[in-house]
Amino acid sequence: MNFIKTTEQDSNYNHLEDMSVSEILNHINNEDKTVPLAIEKSLPQIEALTEQIVLNLKKNGRIFYIGAGTSGRLGILDASECPPTFGVPQELVIGLIAGGDTAIRNAVEFAEDSKEEGWLSLQKYNISEKDIVIGIAASGTTPYVISALDKCNQNNIITGCITCNKNSPLSLVSKFPIEIVVGPEFVTGSSRMKAGTAQKMVLNMLSTASMIRLGKVKGNKMVDMQLSNNKLIDRGQKIIAKELNIDLEEALILLNKFGSIRNAIKNHTI
Repeated sequence: MNFIKTTEQDSNYNHLEDMSVSEILNHINNEDKTVPLAIEKSLPQIEALTEQIVLNLKKNGRIFYIGAGTSGRLGILDASECPPTFGVPQELVIGLIAGGDTAIRNAVEFAEDSKEEGWLSLQKYNISEKDIVIGIAASGTTPYVISALDKCNQNNIITGCITCNKNSPLSLVSKFPIEIVVGPEFVTGSSRMKAGTAQKMVLNMLSTASMIRLGKVKGNKMVDMQLSNNKLIDRGQKIIAKELNIDLEEALILLNKFGSIRNAIKNHTI
């Protein structure tokens, strides 16, 4: 198969330094508009991986996102948002990044080139055949991610990936590859831009669709969300009031009594 690293190809624009702020912003916005269309072409791939995620989670498996740089940070972001949004345990969706937690805020030189660290990090979590590992790399060539997925394959652990190039080395080691070809970036090679946006959108789709299929949403409401601040308590109160057709004061009493939106709705007696 031919592999062309489109994420590294020369930008369609030149002399950016001579552009006005308005020109720069309009060009970036026009490029960003192409991302959803690129994702649309890969919906069957996204569906296949989502279905597999649901199967694994129903068997008490976990999701692992693994990446380097921007890709790793996006995985960690999605993983960290699942517990408060859907009320799932912290250990259900886990994000790993080359260079460890230090790399979340600061670049760790050459961390993405390690062919051992990824698998070693997964082993710390006692990874098993019940789990699913999703590699995230815009280029599809990151050794840290590829080697980790290769080891997973050797140990009968299901693998998927999100990349922005066709037929990349990462896709070839993934049982469920997702390839979102967004083309060259506005700033040549800056894959935190369109590629990063595409990865974030796909991660949103994977986790949200999976949690909906697992019953973590009722109607269109986050009935299992963690009530960790006043805004979320207020939202929970309104969900209960609307669902049960009661006033906000009574809804708050129920929320305080049962401790969650789902339990308040479930245990309410007319």
